[in-house]
Amino acid sequence: HSSLGILLPALLLVLATSPPAAPLSPDGVALLAFKSAVTDDPTSALSAWSANDTDPCRWPGVACVNTSSSEARVAGVAVAGKNLSGHLPPELGSLSLLRRLNLHGNRLSGAVPPALSNATSLRSVFLYDNNLTGAFPASLCDLPRLQNLDLSKNALAGPLPPALGRCRQLQRLLLANNGFSGRIPAAALPHMESLQLLDLSSNSLTGAIPPELGKLQALAGTLNVSRNRLSGAVPPELGRLPATVTLDLRFNNLSGEIPQSGSLASQGPTAFLNNPGLCGFPLQVPCRAAPPSASSSTPPPTTTGSGGSAGGPSQPMKTSLIVLISVADAAGVALIGVIVVYIYWKLRDRRGDSDGDDEEEEGRGLFACPCMRANTCGDSSEGSDAGGDEKKRGGGGGGGGGEDGELVAIDKGFRMELDELLRSSAYVLGKGGKGIVYKVVVGNGTTPVAVRRLGGGTAAPERYKEFAAEAGAVGRVRHANVVRLRAYYWSPDEKLVVTDFINNGNLASALRGT
Repeated sequence: HSSLGILLPALLLVLATSPPAAPLSPDGVALLAFKSAVTDDPTSALSAWSANDTDPCRWPGVACVNTSSSEARVAGVAVAGKNLSGHLPPELGSLSLLRRLNLHGNRLSGAVPPALSNATSLRSVFLYDNNLTGAFPASLCDLPRLQNLDLSKNALAGPLPPALGRCRQLQRLLLANNGFSGRIPAAALPHMESLQLLDLSSNSLTGAIPPELGKLQALAGTLNVSRNRLSGAVPPELGRLPATVTLDLRFNNLSGEIPQSGSLASQGPTAFLNNPGLCGFPLQVPCRAAPPSASSSTPPPTTTGSGGSAGGPSQPMKTSLIVLISVADAAGVALIGVIVVYIYWKLRDRRGDSDGDDEEEEGRGLFACPCMRANTCGDSSEGSDAGGDEKKRGGGGGGGGGEDGELVAIDKGFRMELDELLRSSAYVLGKGGKGIVYKVVVGNGTTPVAVRRLGGGTAAPERYKEFAAEAGAVGRVRHANVVRLRAYYWSPDEKLVVTDFINNGNLASALRGT
């Protein structure tokens, strides 16, 4: 008994001085609420999240930051690609210092909780590739620092709300592969001043492309509205976008002629594919006269036949009349063209091979001669004095060793013959140390190309192989910022490089966006 009386006070003293177990922080409680909302965790990604470990900063996928009070707070949650099933609990909104929420590549379902907007430090929300449903979470636009929002590859539906205009700090908005419908909210677009990338592809959006998209001056990447149900014309206001923006308008119901204003003129044909009603450059679809609009306020006069049926037999007559007039016009233009060509060649035969006064025409910006051969329209300062007509050779030498050359097509889609190229209307674009650049309009005017004369003067035949190898290497390059090489021509007295014609501006303005 005496020894027990000695040990008992000592034991009570030890128990009194032992610190109590620290409670789980509020951030840890919020994370455990998310774990409780997960119904299936096949990879045991959240198995280490436990109330027995009172420091959530040690949990896998959790990143923390120290505050001024030396207290560690949760700043990032990244549990991506783990096939988690369940839903997003509203308790995640209590993580007041959370900056990055990355839960993509799971099977989370349900709606995005409006309470998530209480996490006012959020800058990036990545919830793509899940099974989220419901409407667009407009409450997220109340986050004052939100810059990246990716909700693509989900099952979100309904219209895009005007509340998007409150996302003033948003830089990247990706909503592709959902079920959004209705019109693009035009009124919200001018307020999204910081937006650099917008992807609304693969939805069910309808209506016209709003001209207000042209006011997104901060765009620097992609503007993608492909694979929707958009209709109407391509607004010319899209030409106000910076030259660095890549447009994707494919797989819609757009119609009309593609405007050639601003940066629209520098877009490639892939930006407009699979819109059956679009025509004009850069598509190889000529624009025809549009029929009278069915929505016209004043309908065309109709003729009532003796049978009392208004407009019945008159429509076929009108269509046939239009066809007849079109055929007559085409025949007249063709006849005039034949006469002009005949007169031209007669006059040329009388004059012989005189050089003419090309320097004066180049000073005015118009290349008067309908060709670019050194022997007919050459610049005397370049030493091009070879006589005779160019001849197209059947061989594959490309003019490497002979006196005649061949137009070699690098791009399989290039169908232009040498005679067609040389006889087309040409306009001088500029002149520098690398030769003169012409804009050549071929055929019906819908296929402009840029032709650079690399100068005349004789060159060793062995240089042709080097030139052809370099041209082939450049022709294989496919990049949005590299103009496509279509063909080249080589002969001892003339070298031509044919590329796509990029309208408006120069290389410096395209690179710097000025």
